[in-house]
Amino acid sequence: MPPATSARRLKLNDIRVLLAVVQAGSMSKAATALNTTQSAISRTIADLENAIGVRLLDRSAQGVEPTSSGRALLKRGIIVFNELEQGLEEINFLNDPAAGELRIGAGPAQCEGIVLAVITQLLRQYPRMIFHVAPLVTPPIYEQLRQRRIEFGLVRISGALSEEDLEQEFLFEEPLVVIAHVDSPWARRRKLDLRELHDDSWTWPDALDRFVVDAFRARNLEPPRAVVYTDASNMRTSLAATGRFLAVVPASVARVSAMYAALKILPVTLPAAHLQIGIVTVKNRTLSPLARLFLDHTRKIASAQRT
Repeated sequence: MPPATSARRLKLNDIRVLLAVVQAGSMSKAATALNTTQSAISRTIADLENAIGVRLLDRSAQGVEPTSSGRALLKRGIIVFNELEQGLEEINFLNDPAAGELRIGAGPAQCEGIVLAVITQLLRQYPRMIFHVAPLVTPPIYEQLRQRRIEFGLVRISGALSEEDLEQEFLFEEPLVVIAHVDSPWARRRKLDLRELHDDSWTWPDALDRFVVDAFRARNLEPPRAVVYTDASNMRTSLAATGRFLAVVPASVARVSAMYAALKILPVTLPAAHLQIGIVTVKNRTLSPLARLFLDHTRKIASAQRT
């Protein structure tokens, strides 16, 4: 097949129809979704297959499935549509930087901490911005990126990324802190040692157990066991707000939570307890102006919290 001549005969609408058929699973459902007729859909697919010279869909009584050639074309086609959408968003942003939409994925702790802090700050300056935030753990974030459903993922990073089509960038280092209710006797202290807090009721996630254990051992202390282990930062802050728990949370979660609940960061250090926070993106995909603005604010807030 001569790819150059075939490529000249391809139209964006052809790819759009192919994508609709694959997503719908049938010609008739795609016709309904595109507000056209099934015969028009069939004709477009037939013309597209003739232009390229290969079969793109396997038809059966159960519906249609893309062939390996169809999947290859769709993979690139989705990128084309995504880049066009990015171009339109950039034009809109250049003409009206106060408006726009951003879709991101983030770990639960990041959603309740740095992401909330950045959105709150941006909306003060750009009240017409719209954010779509998906709280996701890392593997689903990769799939959302590949499907172009989110523009970037904001996650905790813990080593080199093995995904060949994705890349990660370190953004900032976030310390872990201990929070308690403002009426706790510990909250009135100006300085604390971990030894004094050893016998309290604690809550932290399994994922951070190593950090907490290492922090106590660094002070030559036998580590306590948490009473409640949970990844949900809002659950940990709620337990701390009861006045009966000490909670270990990322610093940004603690600062945001302190704005809305009667909580205080205790003056105690967890030695070497820091999380590496970064973004994951699709390789060779240019971030939108709004995404770059969001990340600029993320870096500024993280930097301010360190001082």
